[in-house]
Amino acid sequence: MAEIKDPENTILMELKDGTVTIELLPDVAPEHVARMKELARAGAYDNVCFHRVIDGFMAQTGDVQHGNMEEGFNLRMAGTGGSDMPDLPAEFSRLPHDRGTLGAARSQHPNSANSQFFINFGDNHFLNGQYTVYGRVIEGMEHVDAITRGEPPATPDRMISVKVAADA
Repeated sequence: MAEIKDPENTILMELKDGTVTIELLPDVAPEHVARMKELARAGAYDNVCFHRVIDGFMAQTGDVQHGNMEEGFNLRMAGTGGSDMPDLPAEFSRLPHDRGTLGAARSQHPNSANSQFFINFGDNHFLNGQYTVYGRVIEGMEHVDAITRGEPPATPDRMISVKVAADA
């Protein structure tokens, strides 16, 4: 079991194969961290699919509008929505997009991140300075590695539940 130093800034993401423990980085990207915790506490990420999973690159999820596999799910729409909250300003830093880091997914506009995010399968340094890094997997990366691939996957995996460790 991973040592959780700050339960208020740690996410427990339940996947089909086990729990992924994510350390959030509030000192680096406070608004993105606050948004993830708010959506997790609201249960908005529960049952949301991984709609874009590219081998050697990343697994993307977090479309709380169209990605919930239990409520009006439409795989073709998954990845096109966000939450009902306003988009976030970019919080770029010098942290590299290394294996296991969490990045904020967005459109072409730097200040368009909302609820979607991705977990890097490898070191994707070409993303550095262009996408906000706001967390890192500290345990359970093997479960991320086991997510079904595809754009979108024919039978996508989902986040069964996402909780703030302080609430678990």
